[in-house]
Amino acid sequence: MKFLIVTGLSGSGKSGAVNALEDIGYYCIDNIPPQLIPKFADICVQSNGQMEKVAIVTDIRGGDMFYQLDGGLEYLRHSGPDVKILFLDASDDVLIKRYKETRRRHPLDEQCHGSLLSAITKERSVLSGIREAADHYIDTSDMSMAQLRDTVTDLFMDNPDDRMAVKVMSFGFKYGVCREADLVLDVRCLPNPFYIPELRKHTGLESCVRDYVMSFEQSKELEAKLRDLIDFLVPLYRQEGKTSLVIAFGCTGGKHRSVTFAENMHTYLEEKGIRTRVTHRDIEVGKL
Repeated sequence: MKFLIVTGLSGSGKSGAVNALEDIGYYCIDNIPPQLIPKFADICVQSNGQMEKVAIVTDIRGGDMFYQLDGGLEYLRHSGPDVKILFLDASDDVLIKRYKETRRRHPLDEQCHGSLLSAITKERSVLSGIREAADHYIDTSDMSMAQLRDTVTDLFMDNPDDRMAVKVMSFGFKYGVCREADLVLDVRCLPNPFYIPELRKHTGLESCVRDYVMSFEQSKELEAKLRDLIDFLVPLYRQEGKTSLVIAFGCTGGKHRSVTFAENMHTYLEEKGIRTRVTHRDIEVGKL
């Protein structure tokens, strides 16, 4: 039996994560008081296989009861289920922006006299221990809801043949380094199609840009060396028990070179039978 504790900062996307878990067969309960976890776990264990995958959300909304989470976790780990913790996070500025957009109150708003930043800071301090204990950590600062859903699905869906999902992505350094990446591969060393007027408005999804980027010997040599690196690393990560690997290619704007290399790596890994998904974080940024 799998028992997943979902927790993290308010506004970090826990509801979206739960929706994704439900879609892949998890029985989910939101905002359960920690002192009820042992009783609920007993019900699950005695369900005769009807509740084989369970996810519960517990967080600061439980008030003082949240501090009893350690006891609930200790009970779970001694009662049989395979227990994992998923922690969702986001940067302070992103959380503030999300709260302003939704106009919802933070759970600690009253304690912090209406200061949203103080509430986030206090919550981050309270959750620091459970964050350190988490088996999986997702920073949703740069993620859309669809990207969060894909990430959670890749992490927790059953796949007996390949338990490590690989996500290949592109990004532009001018918009910030990709926070979720395990490997950041910088391809700014290659000739930039941006400076070719007829290619500037195109992207690495189009053959005219891909052909230009890959027409240079250094591009071909770099791609070959990066493939060798990934071929070497993937089996090691699998052996270590890693469930996901995010490979991020970065160029200046995230539209030409990085997209080309991400698409090529995605195709290469798919041809090798590795479950792979590709996304392009900044390909639409600044587009009219």
